[in-house]
Amino acid sequence: MHKLLVALTLLSASLSTAAFAQQGQGRGTDAEQKACTRDVQKFCRPVIDQGDFTVLACLKENRAKISQACDQVLKNHNQ
Repeated sequence: MHKLLVALTLLSASLSTAAFAQQGQGRGTDAEQKACTRDVQKFCRPVIDQGDFTVLACLKENRAKISQACDQVLKNHNQ
């Protein structure tokens, strides 16, 4: 469970774009994190401890299978 929370924190940090960061928000919102939690658990569990960019890459690799909500979060952050 702890690894999942760490991964979601890292994921949310990696999803922030330059414009998003300039708005004073360095992390994804709670709703954005929630949108991708199940997808990270389901598809990216083996790479959770390998860093934020690895988890992001995993979500992108599984894009056809992730939820629409998580896909929209990635799109919102130009991923």
